[in-house]
Parts: sequence; structure tokens; C-alpha cells
Amino acid sequence: QLQLVESGGGLVQPGGSLRLSCAASGFTLERYAIGWFRQAPGKEREGVSCISRLGGSTNYADSVKGRFTISRDNAKNTVYLQMNSLKPEDTAVYYCAADRSLFTRNQAICVREVMDYWGKGTLVTVSS
Repeated sequence: QLQLVESGGGLVQPGGSLRLSCAASGFTLERYAIGWFRQAPGKEREGVSCISRLGGSTNYADSVKGRFTISRDNAKNTVYLQMNSLKPEDTAVYYCAADRSLFTRNQAICVREVMDYWGKGTLVTVSS
């Protein structure tokens, strides 16, 4: 019953922008820290950006810092990832994940091991 659904992926040219959305159903998103992860073919899933349950803390991978922005609208039960200045190396399946732990949900811990729920992913392809 608890689901995370990503949307907004697609094909964009280098230098372009894309906004990903992560919508929650079956639970109240404000009780969870949320992370965006990505996985390219043959690569391990890596943390991209995470946000604490109330949005007070954020964390970004060095590779996306200054280009990506994570935000959340708890009233809409949705978290966003605004991606600007996209590069071919950003090509991957992007996953939304939720952390419900009382010990970590007030932080922006961006590692796979702390996440309790995962979406099915949305493909982002950056190519000319």
C-alpha cells in the first residue's frame, strides 16, 4: 500500500534541464526523509541528493552540486529534483527512496542502507 512513484524522466540534450517528481501514496511523506539515487548500466546505485523530513537539511553528491536542487512540498506529498546543466554522465535510472527511521529522518543521510522504501525508477537520458 505504501508507494513512491517517480515521474519526469526523459531524453534531454546536454545543458538542458529536467525536473523529477516523487509522489507518495499510502503514507504521509512529511514523516520521511527522501533521497534521490541513480544507477547507470554496470554501475552501483549512488546517492544524488537527499532532504530531511522537514526540508531543513539537504545533501548533494559532488558531481551534481551547483546543478541539481532538491526540494519538498509536504502539503502535496511530493519531493522534487530540479536538474540543470545536464551532462551525458548524468544518464541513469533515477530512484526515489524514503527513510522512516526516527534516528535518521531528521537528517539528509544519502546512503542506500538507511532507506526503507523505493520507487521503481525513471530513466533520464542526456544525449545530443
